[in-house]
This record gives sequence, C-alpha cells and structure tokens, in this order.
Amino acid sequence: MTSLVPYLGPATLEAVKRLVLDAVSSPSTRTMYAKALDDFFLWRAEQGSPAFSRAAVQAHRAALEAKGYAPSTVNQRLAAIKKLAKEAGANGLLDSAVAAGIDQVPGVRQQGTRAGNWLTKAQAGALINCPDAATMKGKRDRALLALLVGCGLRRGEAVALTIDHIQQRDGRWVIVDLRGKHGRLRTIAVPAWVKQAVDLWCDAAGITADRILRSLNRHGQITGESLSPQAVLAAAVFYGEQLGLRLRPHDLRRTCAKLCRSGGGELEQIQLLLGHASIQTTERYLGTRQDLADAPNDRLGLEWKED
Repeated sequence: MTSLVPYLGPATLEAVKRLVLDAVSSPSTRTMYAKALDDFFLWRAEQGSPAFSRAAVQAHRAALEAKGYAPSTVNQRLAAIKKLAKEAGANGLLDSAVAAGIDQVPGVRQQGTRAGNWLTKAQAGALINCPDAATMKGKRDRALLALLVGCGLRRGEAVALTIDHIQQRDGRWVIVDLRGKHGRLRTIAVPAWVKQAVDLWCDAAGITADRILRSLNRHGQITGESLSPQAVLAAAVFYGEQLGLRLRPHDLRRTCAKLCRSGGGELEQIQLLLGHASIQTTERYLGTRQDLADAPNDRLGLEWKED
C-alpha cells in the first residue's frame, strides 16, 4: 500500500490523526500536532489529495517555508507528519518503505541561535508584584508568575502542579517528582518567596488538595478544578503589557535560567532545574555562546572621535 487511506472526509481524517495523538503524552504537544496535521490534511486536499509520500511531505515543507514560517515551526510540523507516517505504517495503513522515506525528509536548518527574550532582575521583580494582591485573581496570578519565574516551570507544568507536589526535603520546600517534557521527572527547589505566594493564594481560596491553580470568574470565585495553559499565556501577555513588555510564558522560564546564572548558579544545576535533556539546550537558554551583557567586542579599546 503506497498511500494513506483515501481522503473520505472529516471522520476518516480524524481516525488517522488519532493514531498520532494517542501516542503523545504532553497536552501542549498534542495540541500542536493536531494543528499541524489538520493543516497538512487541508493542504493535501487542496492539492488534489496526492499519495502520502516523501515527495508530498517535501512539497508541504516547501509550502510552509514559502509562507514565511520560522524553521522551528516548520520542523515541529514535520515532526507531527513523520509521526503520522510511523503510526500509519505500524497500523498497516502505509507501506513501511514509504513511511521510512517520509521519516528521512530533512528539516529546515536554522542558522545561528535565536537570542530569545528574558527579563532583567528589576523587570522580573516588577512583574511578580504587578497583580493586585487585594483580589483573588491577583493572589492567584502572583502565585502563577512566582512559579514561572522562581521555579522555571513550563506553563503545562504549572497548571498540573498539585498540593501534594510541594513537600519538604533537606529542611526546605521543593516540588517533588514533577513530570515534565517527554515524561521526565525532576525535583525543583522552591524559593521562600514563591512558597509564600502559593500559600497566600491557597489560603485565600481554601485549596487544600489537588490542583493549585484554578480558574476564576470575574467575581473572583473559583469556577473549575484547574487552569488552562491558554489562561497562563493570557496572564503573561496581560501583565507584560502592564509593564510595556511583549511577554510569553516561556520568556519567564528563560528569565529564571538567566537570573540563576547571573547569581552564580552552575550550568549543570540549572539544567537539572529546567529539566533539559542536554546541557546544550541549557546553553542556548542562557546564551552561553554569546555573552551580550559582557560582550568581547566591548573591550576593543577603540573610541569614536567626533569632528
């Protein structure tokens, strides 16, 4: 069999897509993969539903590049399509040789390393104190921002955090056995000010078990047993705008890494804190290969003389 099941409409496409999504554990990755596959199916239909082959995937990659998508976005979407090929092959919907050919489609190379975005110590301090502590929403958002900046959590990790995660070890508070990206477990030290922000929110909200972060209505009343990752994004954007900053949740994770490093933290310990699989990923977060605060070309010893 050399092509994916025929394009027979939404029901068939959803059935095929489910092969991939059922194999993905991360909710955020599942959402991104679903979007990538929906777009691929739509593109394929617009092209006359060609066979699901290496050539078709390469053509789709070229179409994504032509639309101006960043290399990281294109590669993420390719990862979803390659996963589709593997699952389709494993379930008898695609010839194994065709699946292997799709898996070997090269990604888009990204030249250099993106600098990313992070806050200074003063900006981070202003951010965590930005929510109004006199309101329930302000107390919750202070706890949220404290966890993102102080513990370097991903937004999916923050919304999954429970009361039972926070325990005492070696005479201090820690987040124990937090399951992060790709199912990796890690334990995270909790600074005293972060624990205080969490306690103030939980005491005010009467939270003694299960998820720490909860959804609220406009009256400050809890309306659900959890908070969505999208709500975390909205909070970061909102409070960033209050300070005149363009902010996303991952910028706060990067800020945590930057401030840890500037405070003398060891690279390996920051890697463990963030839950990175490789030290190279941590180096990219920190901009280790390019020191912008103390750049070598600042010491050229040259001066500009005005006429």
